[in-house]
Amino acid sequence: MTTNNGQQAVTNSLQNQTIHRTVLKNGIVVLVAENPAADIIAARIFVKAGSCCEPKEQAGLAHLLSAVLTKGTPELSSFEIAERVESVGASLSADAAADYFLLGLKTVSADFPEILELAGQLLRSPTFPEVEVELERRLMLQHIRSQQEQPFSIAFEQLRQAIYQNHPYASSGLGWEPTVSQLTRADLQQYHQTYFRPDNVVISLAGRVTLADAVTWVEKFFGDWQAPPTPLPTLILPALKPQPYQTMTAQQTQQSVVMLGYLAPAVQKADYTALKLLATYLGNGLSSRLFVELREKRGLAYDVSAFYPTRLEPAMFVVYIGTAPENTAIAMEGLLTEVNRLCSTQLSEDNLQTAKNKLLGQYALGKQTNGQIAQGFGWYETLGLGIEFDTRFQQQVTNVNATDAQQAACRYLREPYISIVGPEGEWGIRR
Repeated sequence: MTTNNGQQAVTNSLQNQTIHRTVLKNGIVVLVAENPAADIIAARIFVKAGSCCEPKEQAGLAHLLSAVLTKGTPELSSFEIAERVESVGASLSADAAADYFLLGLKTVSADFPEILELAGQLLRSPTFPEVEVELERRLMLQHIRSQQEQPFSIAFEQLRQAIYQNHPYASSGLGWEPTVSQLTRADLQQYHQTYFRPDNVVISLAGRVTLADAVTWVEKFFGDWQAPPTPLPTLILPALKPQPYQTMTAQQTQQSVVMLGYLAPAVQKADYTALKLLATYLGNGLSSRLFVELREKRGLAYDVSAFYPTRLEPAMFVVYIGTAPENTAIAMEGLLTEVNRLCSTQLSEDNLQTAKNKLLGQYALGKQTNGQIAQGFGWYETLGLGIEFDTRFQQQVTNVNATDAQQAACRYLREPYISIVGPEGEWGIRR
């Protein structure tokens, strides 16, 4: 329900919690989950801008900003910021994802206002010291080079770029050496000035805190933050159309990595839940179909799994296997067979129910701590799903039937992109 003062309350049926939603006059959305069991408060401050908002020539910008956001304000140095946080045993960190930017904090209840005030200073007035920018930029470049030596990372990079091409999702978030090498402090300032504004922020709190106290604190530290008169930029992203092809990289490694990727729907789309269940059935855990068939029964896999991340834009449905180089061709055939079976043969009721139980059980376990609760509800709000998504998703999982799952597989899992990394002479696969 929505009250006259713009507050909304939604009951989380799994944990019998009430999640309060309030919109401040400056546009900040405040979510509060009262959980007095432990004397801890966690907060997640989301900015609705991530690597998706980077120009292609500045790939890695949001990640670099997350690395240096906590390194200085006009009043505090990097050392003084760290000292304030550590002196009360709190945690404070920043991160950037494809669809959002995140500042997270956790403290005992008595120290929460002090650390929230510090978080407000960092979010609103970071100084991005040149020496810190240069240090973090070098560390990013080292990380990028390190990934270029890892077969799984190479295979996934090939697959991601093949599927997304000119779309921002083609970047890992770290960017690439040529783009990161050219990032400057001025680029960080421009990105921050453009997207860090109160009408683009969600603050989600969970723990020993009342709605009244939470709103009072946020008003105190963020209430005078006003949005600029210019509107937020309209994000225009290239349309994505599946055009599957095969890409290979020869590398002298002790195993081959084979990945199949499919362009799959974004979180708002109807088939999202059915495909989440299929990813769980195929590759989640030691009892999953891929693990049992390709590792336990046929001995083909060092590692085998499937994943389907939740994205605001179309996501990738990925299955992969790490195998002995001489088994590359037969392992790829095994992956293809198992995915194709999802379209040709309906899941049994037992298999479908097992996948539902596993997915819902892991979903519940992902909401045990205050940090996880604040993260989840803030994430739903940031993606535009609303805090009701928590209940809606669980009901949608329950409602998926075998026909729904098979039809979703037929719509999205027919023609894969294929990415292979390993010793070429052993593949037995024609380019």
